[in-house]
Amino acid sequence: MPVERLRFADHLTLRPAPSGIDAVTRLADFAIITYAVPPERLRPLIHERFALDTIDFGTGEQALLSVVPFRDLDFTAAAFPFPKWRFGQTNYRVYVRDRLTGEHCVWFTGTTLASWTVALPRYLWRLPWHAGRMRFDCQLADGRYHHYAMETRARWAPASLQLRSVDAAAQHPGFPDEESALVCLTHPLTGYYYRRDGRLGSYTVWHDQLDLHAGELIDARFGFLDRLGLVPFAEQAQPYSVLLQPETEFTIYLPPVAVSEKG
Repeated sequence: MPVERLRFADHLTLRPAPSGIDAVTRLADFAIITYAVPPERLRPLIHERFALDTIDFGTGEQALLSVVPFRDLDFTAAAFPFPKWRFGQTNYRVYVRDRLTGEHCVWFTGTTLASWTVALPRYLWRLPWHAGRMRFDCQLADGRYHHYAMETRARWAPASLQLRSVDAAAQHPGFPDEESALVCLTHPLTGYYYRRDGRLGSYTVWHDQLDLHAGELIDARFGFLDRLGLVPFAEQAQPYSVLLQPETEFTIYLPPVAVSEKG
């Protein structure tokens, strides 16, 4: 389904007050590496309730998949601010639209978490989260990365990545305009996924409008994308877009919920 004209004014919301086990966290070294791929590669992964967001920039209809690595600096429950955890995380997500509500959202194909706390979302809430070891090596100057490296050792999704910032403005051909691209790629607040028991699950987050800048990919090897044929290794050197932000804040509303497949 082609992405229509989108405006932040229609999607920015006041932060719902967190409570209970809702989580708050500062994220560092936040990156969004997006690939444009033929829709037929992604369609089998997505529940029929959701339409793929698509664009066309001269290569035919393309769907959008992002790899999103970052470091949680102080993940904690809003009502119980201690203890706090630090760990690396990488989300693999596809941009979709809920056919029932029209909402732009993301479909999580899975997450790698570098912490023993992965057991809680994986086994208690049945999220498609997987354990791994992650190492970040990032060097900043004046808010720009002259070196950004991430390595993940994991059975499910081994990965290595090298990026750097560029001075040029981000460009996203195929969208109605640049703001529409940024709303779609950076501001989905609801995520859906297949739970580990096969049911449809969902959770929501909140963050303010992000202040990302453009980057370029030096090298990438995402084992999960290659293994499923979503983005083979030979194609991973040519992302559609790279966006970077040194630090931001997120609120995650918990627990996740199982939802009806029909709304």
